Amino acid sequence: MRNLRLPFSFSIVSLLSGAVGVLAVSYIGLIAVVMSYAALTVEFSQSVKNDEAAVAVLEGQYLTSVSNIQDLDYRTVGYAAPIAQIFVPATSMTALR
Repeated sequence: MRNLRLPFSFSIVSLLSGAVGVLAVSYIGLIAVVMSYAALTVEFSQSVKNDEAAVAVLEGQYLTSVSNIQDLDYRTVGYAAPIAQIFVPATSMTALR
């Protein structure tokens, strides 16, 4: 019977256990990466909701201001209707001509 000798001095069991260890550490690292990504995603979506709420408040203030301006009677404030109307000529008079 021949004496079979492997070219490396490690046993297959030690190599496989080392590979399992490396895979386990990689798996734990990937879980950590996915969990941190999920936390950042939730934080970002919450900040988007907060920004949308702030924009909604500003939009409400803007619409209230526009409504107040449209409902205002300018004669009671002291403004008068214009006396003369001046129309602009149809041809353009710019400095580029």
